[in-house]
Amino acid sequence: MSDTVHAPAASADTAGSTAGLDFIRARVVADRAAGRFDARVHTRFPPEPNGYLHLGHAKSICLNFGLAREFGGKCNLRFDDTNPVKEETEYVDSIREDVRWLGGEWEDREFYSSDYFERLYAFAEQLITAGKAYVDSLSAEEIRAYRGTLKEPGRESPYRNRPVEENLDLFRRMRAGEFKDGEHVLRAKIDMASPNVVMRDPTLYRIRHASHHRTGDAWCIYPMYDFTHCISDSLERITHSICTLEFENNRELYDWTLDSLGIYHPQQIEFARLNVTYTILSKRKLIQLVQEGHVRGWDDPRMPTLSGLRRRGVPPEALREFCARIGVARSDSTVDYGLLEFCIRERLNAVTPRVMAVLHPVRVVIENYPEGQVEEFDMPYHPEDPSRGSRKVPFSRELYIERDDFRLEPPNKKYHRLAPGAEVRLRYAYYITCREAVTDAAGNITELRCTYDPASRGGSSPDGRKVKGTIHWVSAAHALPAEVRLYEHLFAVENPADVEEGKTFLDNLNPHSLRIVAGMLEPSLRDCRPGEQVQFERLGYFCADPDATPGKPVFNRTVTLKDTWAKVEKRG
Repeated sequence: MSDTVHAPAASADTAGSTAGLDFIRARVVADRAAGRFDARVHTRFPPEPNGYLHLGHAKSICLNFGLAREFGGKCNLRFDDTNPVKEETEYVDSIREDVRWLGGEWEDREFYSSDYFERLYAFAEQLITAGKAYVDSLSAEEIRAYRGTLKEPGRESPYRNRPVEENLDLFRRMRAGEFKDGEHVLRAKIDMASPNVVMRDPTLYRIRHASHHRTGDAWCIYPMYDFTHCISDSLERITHSICTLEFENNRELYDWTLDSLGIYHPQQIEFARLNVTYTILSKRKLIQLVQEGHVRGWDDPRMPTLSGLRRRGVPPEALREFCARIGVARSDSTVDYGLLEFCIRERLNAVTPRVMAVLHPVRVVIENYPEGQVEEFDMPYHPEDPSRGSRKVPFSRELYIERDDFRLEPPNKKYHRLAPGAEVRLRYAYYITCREAVTDAAGNITELRCTYDPASRGGSSPDGRKVKGTIHWVSAAHALPAEVRLYEHLFAVENPADVEEGKTFLDNLNPHSLRIVAGMLEPSLRDCRPGEQVQFERLGYFCADPDATPGKPVFNRTVTLKDTWAKVEKRG
């Protein structure tokens, strides 16, 4: 995999070179070299507060705030709150938290489209007065029918040529609340025969008698996104309006609106949206997952939402690295989820302390170890970084080891874990040899009877014999019971949206996306705070969950140590 690509702001700014830059950064460099926008860079991140942010938004956050940082510019946070039916303050609060967590900083530049409602209304009247907008009384179904198709031009509404005075009167009465929802709309007067369907007299305003989360009942007409967005960009003096490819056809309307009003004109640039295997990034479908109870909420660690990823233990640095590695392209593509996991492992490997936990415990009794004796072993938190310190881990006659670390019959010669007569090293402790496996009536192993070599303290033997297998363990007398949540992909197929006729994306849900096990942890984890991240040696990276109660921690698995470990785990 290639190294992270960051725009070299200083050299690009000085020389105007675009070598090695993605097409958006190259465009910004060229604009600055030409003196366009007075060589300023001012971007914005404009989410709709109708749901929680997800992986796709992460790419946009990193791009927009990243451009501002790299070129010494600014980035605004603007809430596109023009649909009161679907918007909530809860979503506003979550968006703020997510953007900050990912590294976005907007200082005092937090804006709302609703900040501009009065000015947007005035601009709408300006278009009406100029003969470039009209009030249409067709129903929504009739408007769709009149619009035509990609192969056939649309038809003009019978209300298209209303006099300016009548349009102004109707529009003002729409604002005054005289009409019901859907009775009238305001449309741009452009070209019903345009090959770009977006330009066939698009709707600018609709009637919606609904209370707004910020303006209350002050308005009963609300502007459409395409009308609002470009004007908001203009009012905020944005230079580069970065959006996804789905808005490429809308750029013509963006330009038409600003040119028709004769106001400051930013440059809209489109990039490919993020698609990730085993993941749904449709906000509508994510809302369905939450509302129908298929997940535990927006921050369920199986969700691709930023709050879900954060609860799962994904560090923001890993997500920024992921966005940097996938880069910015002009055409849509799908990124393997494994790349995100790679970035997570790479970050967590460098920063997380190593501790021991047993997730599928089987009891081990060391028959020749003195009963009642307890000793402590000093274990480093990070074997490659002594500066991270260490902790004391108790050792006693009875231990727990991972059930999968024992086999009555070893599968092959490469199996170096515990088996009858086999010797292994307990991590940082002693060599033990299995003498007997105790089973219940059903043949399930309930206990292992072992002996230890007292001379092997610390994990090595003075006689120089080599032991290939090393396993982790927890003292049974000191073990901390914990709920451990093992997450897999929420969906069982690479492309969950690709469904057979008669089925929906819900049919692709993975029934094994969450397994909860009763683990046994070393006692040093007793006081872990929610959000703290650790590596359970040989098992993966885990994060303490807010559901924990005193004396009963809860941990979420963030990611396995490597892909092959999941196969071992399933086999057990």
